Amino acid sequence: MVGTAVAVEQNGQARVRLFTRSPDVRGLPAMLDGVPVSTVVTGAIRAFPAAPSLVAAATLSRRSKFARPVPIGISTGNQGECLAGTIGARVKVGSKLYALSNNHVYALENRAAIGTNVLQPGRFDLNCATGTADVIGKLSKFVRISFAAGTKNRVDAAIASVTSSNLRRNTPSDGYGTPTAKIVTAALNQKVQKYGRTTGLTSGTVVGINATINVEYSNSKIARFVGQIVIQKPTGKFSKAGDSGSLIVDTNRHPVGLLFAGADDGTTFANPIGAVLNALGVSIDGT
Repeated sequence: MVGTAVAVEQNGQARVRLFTRSPDVRGLPAMLDGVPVSTVVTGAIRAFPAAPSLVAAATLSRRSKFARPVPIGISTGNQGECLAGTIGARVKVGSKLYALSNNHVYALENRAAIGTNVLQPGRFDLNCATGTADVIGKLSKFVRISFAAGTKNRVDAAIASVTSSNLRRNTPSDGYGTPTAKIVTAALNQKVQKYGRTTGLTSGTVVGINATINVEYSNSKIARFVGQIVIQKPTGKFSKAGDSGSLIVDTNRHPVGLLFAGADDGTTFANPIGAVLNALGVSIDGT
């Protein structure tokens, strides 16, 4: 078993959802404290950067270099590794501006030093070139991910210092626009959307909250996360590798979560945006 979440059926019946790596897991309960249990075979849950071993070479414009200031929702990464994720949002502290993404995109799973260069696009979308001419900011702060057994991580998040001449606060024209400064809490059956480096604009539904999941990172390291949001798309996938760091918003563009992981069956997982902003001490620079 790789995770659990609180869910609700279309008829309003509360349910505990169990996520498993394979269909042959035995001994799972049918009820927990009088609440029905359902099992979803998601496969492994993985952090979602784009790297040479995960996806084919990038070709779409949101994976290319944009004229400065760049929009949110496009390719980015730390100069120290050949990968690419997504710029989630422009955030701020007073007059200081930052690009928001995941720890595993900007801080390379705790390994990057504060002050290292952050690029647009990420090096994976530069055919692993060093990206010397593509710097948009510098790693400023990140929340450490603990891989120790029994640790309960809450967020996979990092920020890079930027300027308004390097980063805008809206998506490209085919996205949802500018997120609002007001955030909202995820709720079951809530309709959400995101704009990301790999799959662009997609819509989905929150199908689970308060999820506890075991997430695979590079070199098969496992980190346990609690209090997470579970999202699915009716058909197809809400996200794919390279969408890590995407901001998830509701239909009114209120930020809901920060996308960071996904499973083989297309299920997407996100950190609650309130927890992300609190941990980093920033706010959304939105409308």
